[in-house]
Amino acid sequence: MSMAEMEENRNMVLSMCICRSCPSWVECKENGGFCFPTIGKSKCIKEEKGCVCGGCPVTKKMKLKHVYYCTKGSEKGQTGG
Repeated sequence: MSMAEMEENRNMVLSMCICRSCPSWVECKENGGFCFPTIGKSKCIKEEKGCVCGGCPVTKKMKLKHVYYCTKGSEKGQTGG
């Protein structure tokens, strides 16, 4: 995937992201999109208080299988890819 495609996909993820509605969300100048490999885990969220990843439109569109991307890392990171 080219750099332009990566940036386009990143922007798509951020535009569809529902991280801010998550019970685990901590306000700290992050934009969410933690499921995307170039964004990765949150530097602020340390406690898992609930997860909305399963209901996120990004999860459906990209056929993601994991949850708690904010604390456990991207889909790629959690699958070891």
